[in-house]
Amino acid sequence: MDNQVRIQKFISDCGVMSRRKAEEEILNGNISVNGKKAVIGQKVSPTDDIVTYMGKIVERNDKKVYLMLNKPRGYVATLSDEKDRRCVADLVKDVNCRVYPIGRLDYNSEGVLLFTNDGEIANRLIHPKANVEKVYMVRIKGHIEDWQLEKLNGSMVIDGYHLKPVKVTIEDSSGENEVLRFVLHEGRNRQIRKMCEQVNLFITRLKRVSVGKIYLGGLAPGKWRLLTKGEVDYLKSL
Repeated sequence: MDNQVRIQKFISDCGVMSRRKAEEEILNGNISVNGKKAVIGQKVSPTDDIVTYMGKIVERNDKKVYLMLNKPRGYVATLSDEKDRRCVADLVKDVNCRVYPIGRLDYNSEGVLLFTNDGEIANRLIHPKANVEKVYMVRIKGHIEDWQLEKLNGSMVIDGYHLKPVKVTIEDSSGENEVLRFVLHEGRNRQIRKMCEQVNLFITRLKRVSVGKIYLGGLAPGKWRLLTKGEVDYLKSL
């Protein structure tokens, strides 16, 4: 059959989860094809094969949905959690189809978190080659010293990995606790927190205010909105 695709891509295209997550679920034995446990890299026919996830049939959804959530603190950026913590899926239950988060935003962080059921766009956005600029506002305890700011803007290694250059500037120094502006072009796990730990800075609040040309604006915490046509076109142009 010449219309076959890899099962990870099929599941991602159906808007169930990302390809990476699909691989995890395949390894966990939660995905089957025609009643048999699937294997990574297996090819399926979208029209002739029956793919199930946790016993439910996976079907293609041709209507693509793109939205932004203002993620509050105290939520994990996943659709489920083995520790029974609150998940962002709870905040987008009223979307008229199943969507999943693009990328990550840790439990104690807040701000822009994009969702879609368009697997191709999701994979394109999180790919390192996309080089999408992400901006964070980070409130620290007290005030930053010159040597700390210089080190944050210099060459840093986190968990053995040489980070891409990060631009860090002082956004607001009027209060007792300073606000820093971080501009990243990659999103390593807990990157900003680990960077601040290296220079002995204590973070009291971390908010992502933009992903590329998509800005948080005045969206209230815990609320979501559909992306505009211009924002969707921007994602597709990456």
